[in-house]
Amino acid sequence: IPAEESEDEAGEEWPDTDTRLSEQDTAGGSPEGSRDSSKGGAVTPSETDGDGQREGQEAEQPDRTLATSNKPRKKKKKRKTKKNSAGETVEDNDLEDIESLLERIEEPRLAPQSQGGVSTDSRPLLYVEHRNLNPENELKRYFGARAVLGDQRPRQRQRQYVRSMWLTAPKNTWPRYSKTGITMQLLDTRRGVQHFTFEHHREYQQVQFKFLDAVESMDPNNIVLLLQMNPYHMDSLLQLSDVCRMQEDQEMARDLIERALYSLECAFHPVFSLTSGACRLDYRRPENRAFFLALFKHLMFLEKRGCPRTALEFCKLILSLDPENDPLCVLLLIDFLSLRAREYTFLTRLFQEWESHRNLSQLPNFAFSVPLAYFFLSQQEERPELERSQARERAARLIQLALIMFPSVLMPLLDHCSVQPDARVASHPFFGLNAQISQSPALNQLTSLYVGRTHALWKDPAVMAWLEPHVHEVLRMVDARDALVQEAEHKRKIRYQSAPRNIYRHIILSEMKEATAALPLEVTSQPVMGFDPLPPLDSIVSYTRPERTSHPSNESTLSLFFRSLLPNFNLQGDIRHDGDDEAGAAQDLNQGVNRLMAAMRDMLANIQFQEPPRDDNPEGDGDWD
Repeated sequence: IPAEESEDEAGEEWPDTDTRLSEQDTAGGSPEGSRDSSKGGAVTPSETDGDGQREGQEAEQPDRTLATSNKPRKKKKKRKTKKNSAGETVEDNDLEDIESLLERIEEPRLAPQSQGGVSTDSRPLLYVEHRNLNPENELKRYFGARAVLGDQRPRQRQRQYVRSMWLTAPKNTWPRYSKTGITMQLLDTRRGVQHFTFEHHREYQQVQFKFLDAVESMDPNNIVLLLQMNPYHMDSLLQLSDVCRMQEDQEMARDLIERALYSLECAFHPVFSLTSGACRLDYRRPENRAFFLALFKHLMFLEKRGCPRTALEFCKLILSLDPENDPLCVLLLIDFLSLRAREYTFLTRLFQEWESHRNLSQLPNFAFSVPLAYFFLSQQEERPELERSQARERAARLIQLALIMFPSVLMPLLDHCSVQPDARVASHPFFGLNAQISQSPALNQLTSLYVGRTHALWKDPAVMAWLEPHVHEVLRMVDARDALVQEAEHKRKIRYQSAPRNIYRHIILSEMKEATAALPLEVTSQPVMGFDPLPPLDSIVSYTRPERTSHPSNESTLSLFFRSLLPNFNLQGDIRHDGDDEAGAAQDLNQGVNRLMAAMRDMLANIQFQEPPRDDNPEGDGDWD
């Protein structure tokens, strides 16, 4: 409870003390005498006469102060006694009352954010709140606790104890968790920022090698068998989740991702914090990539489930893990989630604080989403008129700059919204087909991604009515050959020559068909694995997979035949020493012959001949003598 409330409560208690003093005065004791008696001074005869009354009143004073300070508690107890007699249905309402009480307590904390902005500036931009990581909290706000939880509360009393987590809620259907061989280590601390990394123990490395063999076999059943033996292997959970999603089993795909997050959270370092925004993980280390990918896939499931506020919190978490490099390029997504969650203030604050060093206005999604956020802020009637007018002016200025910088966005956006432009806009070459053809492939990917993802937010008739006059104003500036138009055209020709690798990675993970179709051939021609799409070229590898034995091209036909039957067979031996080649040649030959003979014995011993099927028909037995 903030200090303002405590001061108000203290101010409310002073009149009560005045009334008590006046009561004492009427009862025969003066307040001055009571002060003197508390100091140990002399007592007048009039004070001794009302001494017993005064003691009783003084004994009542702490009770009264306790009663005034505990008024909400007494009310809560009365509600409980009334509701306990009603049964289980009332128990749900009781929990809803507790939740509303907690929200009422948190309201004074959140109020200064909208009034003076003091709390907003004091918190880090990428501050993550634990309660916003739980999708059930968001669903309760939409539908109520009774509709979301249903009959889960009585069962939770009888279930076994499970460890409470922040990222996911453990399920009783999951395999029992045991140490998986993944740990987290603190590497160093620089300028108040802590750098962590996940580590794989030797046992986990062996499982990882088996997983890579299963992936190369191109058979998902091998991954399923591996998961049965190792139910919390990260890459297997990620890869199998993609397989389930392709087979339209969304529930199982989401469950596998949640299980991966649960296992990784169990391996957190004691100092690692999800909410501080000061903990870093390096995506160049392969051990850390599973956490990034699991968080991204989880937020995509949350967004499809209808929980944009929770998805935004996970997006902020991913960005806080590596804000400088942004390996999954969630900056292309965070504006959409902010608009869907109606967190317009966060989006505008992100743009104001990062524009100077990240040039967010050069991304089409920020160029169009930020003025849209300012427009929605100007429509909020509870805001002061001055703030609304300022937001309206900023929205007008920024949307015109966005249309000048990225003219190829308007016509596809109107097409997705099923809006027919007027004759002047449709016939003008600035917004025509030439604007889309002349732009670079990298810029085409960014605009296609934005239009395909956020076109539903522009379908509002009020938004279209706001957009129309600004489009005509931009056309007037184009016809007048304004300097801004020439400058924007020059920037488009110089920039956006090629997209960085993290943008390609984001497009692959997002699976937006409009943007995926625009990917270059060097990306689509190489195999992309769901557990590690487009790994960084400067990866920091801590351990490597043992190399498969190289097979020389001058092998005999017999050796190739045995290798086709036994892939692990190697005539040349596993290790070749550089020194004394001539001396070891005969020994290698003898070892090769011995291996060949052993492989032949194993093959002959494992050959099983299938007996012909017997016909147990008794009628046919009489044909043979």
